[in-house]
Amino acid sequence: MKKIFTTLLLMLTPLFFYGQTVFDKYDGKEGVNSVIVNKKMFQMMGNVKSNEPQQYLDLIKKLDNLKVFRTTNNSVVSDMKSTAAAYVKTAGLDELMRVSDQGQNVKIMVKAGATPTQVKELLMLIDGSANGSETVLMSLIGTFELNEIALLTDKMKLPGGEQLKKASKN
Repeated sequence: MKKIFTTLLLMLTPLFFYGQTVFDKYDGKEGVNSVIVNKKMFQMMGNVKSNEPQQYLDLIKKLDNLKVFRTTNNSVVSDMKSTAAAYVKTAGLDELMRVSDQGQNVKIMVKAGATPTQVKELLMLIDGSANGSETVLMSLIGTFELNEIALLTDKMKLPGGEQLKKASKN
């Protein structure tokens, strides 16, 4: 009986943590600003009548989860970088692009989708700790085309929009 109960509990455990990621530890942490948008909100935004371009409305319906964490706290920055590096290895993300400009280092990693331009997950780390500016970690999950993301970053005023425009052109 104990084996059945244990097996059942192990099978149901992922249901309790659906949508959780290794980056959730930064949500609500002192010194970290966060923006988290879940699938339900994207669905609602996609169904609202608005003056937004149809391309933008179609994109947000494809998204499942967006998490953006920003900080200038050096200990949090260190932890973000190590957590992101470990996650990239375990999640099977590939580096898409790396940019170093005026003391900022930007890394964009993706998990490819079914086609060469389709993305299932995008992780971007903007490390500004070298020049004292903020460090940003952005995680975006869904099934979307890379060239659509620049539109999202523009409309939602997310960091890294310029780098994502460059990546989608390459």
